[in-house]
Order: sequence, then C-alpha cells, then structure tokens
Amino acid sequence: MATDEIRLLNENKGCGIYLPGRLVFSQGNPCVGIYCIAEGIVALRKTDPNGKSVLVRLAKAGDTLGYRSFFGNGPYEANAEALTRAQVCFIERRVIHEMIARNSAVAFAFLERMAQDLRAAEEARLHNVALSMRERLVHLLLVLREDFGEVNKDGTLVVTLPLSRQDTAAMLGTRPETLARMIRALEDDKVMTFKGRKVSIPDLDLLYDELEEHYQ
Repeated sequence: MATDEIRLLNENKGCGIYLPGRLVFSQGNPCVGIYCIAEGIVALRKTDPNGKSVLVRLAKAGDTLGYRSFFGNGPYEANAEALTRAQVCFIERRVIHEMIARNSAVAFAFLERMAQDLRAAEEARLHNVALSMRERLVHLLLVLREDFGEVNKDGTLVVTLPLSRQDTAAMLGTRPETLARMIRALEDDKVMTFKGRKVSIPDLDLLYDELEEHYQ
C-alpha cells in the first residue's frame, strides 16, 4: 500500500483486546467491516439450522476475517470467538471502500488472499482423504505444537490444546466417541498421553513415524 493508504488505515482502524470466550462478531449479523488478528487465536464456528455449532477453522496472527462477507455483500458467515487472549483490529466498510477507490492494488490483495484460502481449503480436503483418522489427529498435534507446545527439561513435548474434545473431533471430521478411542489407542502404543487438555509426547519422532509414508 502507498503511504496515503497506510495513513488512512492507521487513522481509522480500531484495535481491542478480546479475552477467551468473547465474540469478535456473530454469524448472521450484517458485515460492517473486516477484522485483522494482531495476536492470539480466534475460532470460527458455524451454527447449522438445528442449532448445532461446529468449529470450522482456527485463525491466528496475520489472518483477516470477514472479507468474504464484505465482498459478497452478505452477513458474517460464522461466529468468531477468541480462544486465547487476542488483539484484533477492525476496519469499517467505508474505509475499505475508500482505500480501494484510491488504489486498486488493495482489491487485488484481497483477491489474492481469497485465492490462498480456497487453495488451503482444497489442500485440507485432499489431506483428509489421504490420511486415516489417527493420522489426522497426529497431524493436528504437530500443527498446534507451534503455538501451544513447550518442551520440558526431560525433553517431553507438552501441547496444551486450545480446543475441547468436541471441537477437536469436529476439526478431524469425526465424533467425540471415535476420538476417545483413537486417544486410548495412541496411549496404549506409548505415543502420547492425555491429561485434560495437556498432551505429553515423550518422543517427537514417534509422531513423525505415524505419518512417515505420507512425508517420505
């Protein structure tokens, strides 16, 4: 963006702190602008006509929320809820229109982001077809360890899950009962142990061994 667009953005954006559980925006509400995550994790959940809430994805620092609803002239398509303490900045509709009117490159930047999201969604679908349910859980833990993992003095990796069992099952495309069976199997095989939301992994290589045939 040019200097004028950056100045316009900085003068008009509003940033706030969202504690865990607080909604950033609600599904079905009119889209009045877009949100940019500066830090933290935000969960996007969709509610079906029967009132069942399903976690569809996690967004983190650097992600932009609400822009598809903005450009589609529709309401927000999901609930956005802070999973961790999050700093989120809001840019109202008027400012975005003004930025695009001044510089068409801003619109192209949003188009590029939409294309990236579509590509990521397609890769995720192919990924789920290729991996077994057990392998999906292992892969999810490898992804979450980047933001929620720490290594103890004895070398054990401990991942503190930001998700409930129900949300974890939803992300894997399975039921909580099936997830519970997978967890017991992984514990029986000494790959990891679960205690509440803390997952202890004594040897990270054991996780990679689970996915070896897919990442050779």
